Amino acid sequence: MAEVLLKFKGAVVKEIPLNQDVITIGRKPDNDIVIDNQAVSGHHAKFINEGDSLFVEDTNSLNGTYVNGQKVFKSEVFNGDVVLVGIHTLDVISEKNREEDTRNSTLRGRSMDETMVITPQDQRNLLAATDKSKPEPLGGFVIVSGSTEKRDYLMKERVTTIGKEDGAGIRLKGFLAPKVAALVNRRKEGYFINPSGGKSMKVNGQEIISRYDLKDGDIVEVAGLKMQFYVKD
Repeated sequence: MAEVLLKFKGAVVKEIPLNQDVITIGRKPDNDIVIDNQAVSGHHAKFINEGDSLFVEDTNSLNGTYVNGQKVFKSEVFNGDVVLVGIHTLDVISEKNREEDTRNSTLRGRSMDETMVITPQDQRNLLAATDKSKPEPLGGFVIVSGSTEKRDYLMKERVTTIGKEDGAGIRLKGFLAPKVAALVNRRKEGYFINPSGGKSMKVNGQEIISRYDLKDGDIVEVAGLKMQFYVKD
């Protein structure tokens, strides 16, 4: 029987046996694996036992599901694989090693009867993700004003939380600071930011209510912070 180790920042939070046909993952309490973090969708992903194979499938999450750093829709997973959900990882422990089935792993990574609709933007993103010659961007924020633990934040993670919660990448201070104010996502094509739960956010003085693709020099104001985004050369 396979199992996973739920980890946060490398520390094991929980050991979970995968002893059901379907094991759901998400922020809402009706999931089998509950991850209480705003970077995780209410119903984010699921593990599926099919015969002697174990699959992970994204369930239309906001931030996506990754296996060994690659975004997946549905993929077979093997012993030693690392599944990224939000800012938590699920380390797979099973009796089946990837090298045993490398010939079929690509074909079995997605159901043959699944129809996947890809928008032009998705196509551009997928092409960018597979372009090995293009280095992945690295950026961060310099705090212009507001109360935080430091003045310069380099964002290396796939998802960085801005808020007061434990584990936030940019941790806010103050009694009235929100637990999660916004989420910053790092992708092959660049960084984007989303306000959380109706929180107020401005970019370059304009009110933002949904995803915004960050550009070098953008000024972001959220939860009492004013900060400037930069991209490292």
